[in-house]
Amino acid sequence: MSRWYEGPLASADTETTGLDVEADRVVTGTVLGFRAQVGKWADEDEGRWTPTRLSWMADPGIEIPEAAARIHGVTTEVARAKGWPAAKVIKGLLIALAEFVAAGTPLVVMNAPYDLSLIDREAARHGLPSLTELAGAEPLVIDPLVLDRQVDRYRPGRRNLETLCAHYRVPLTAAHDATADALAAARVAVEIGTRYPAVGRLSPAELHAAQAEWAPQQAASYEAYRRRTEPTFTTHRHWPLIPRQEVTR
Repeated sequence: MSRWYEGPLASADTETTGLDVEADRVVTGTVLGFRAQVGKWADEDEGRWTPTRLSWMADPGIEIPEAAARIHGVTTEVARAKGWPAAKVIKGLLIALAEFVAAGTPLVVMNAPYDLSLIDREAARHGLPSLTELAGAEPLVIDPLVLDRQVDRYRPGRRNLETLCAHYRVPLTAAHDATADALAAARVAVEIGTRYPAVGRLSPAELHAAQAEWAPQQAASYEAYRRRTEPTFTTHRHWPLIPRQEVTR
């Protein structure tokens, strides 16, 4: 019987105007679909990771802060000159994701509550259906951040995509490029599934349900840690989607 990390899988990533899922906007987005291969990622194996790819650049309709542009390289001027209308980009993202969800293909999304929630708010902003409504099913999500925190709870240091790639020896060709990040996140997830049988042997549905339990526990632990020095610090417990609030237009 094949394991989830043997594919098929999809992966998605966005680069945005900021970190507020309620108010910030998508600048670039990528959806990848591929069949993963078990093993290491030597140069000669690169063809095994040639995905189907859909990528977009949007004119988000608001100024892109300089801090965000320094990270992903897209300025307001570039987005206005080369980007598609935001509503068209969000619709494209939703359709691409919904096709995978409807087929039962798991979505690999690093720090899923951020990207999936921001896309969800963009859908509401532009009068579009949610991903679940469009697909007719709830997505099965694989979040490398949640997996890594579960299988290696006490490793010190940061847990962003760059550090996860370094830890799992996964190539990351261009950090903060949506396509490169989406591919690297999928490779990290596959590496975790391969290394840790307790994760790798679960079905996609079982793995999704497990992460839905693990993520709130991890958030509570992180909150308790931060409160040692910041007594009022709080963080949400939601995964893989933060429930909708009032959408900022």
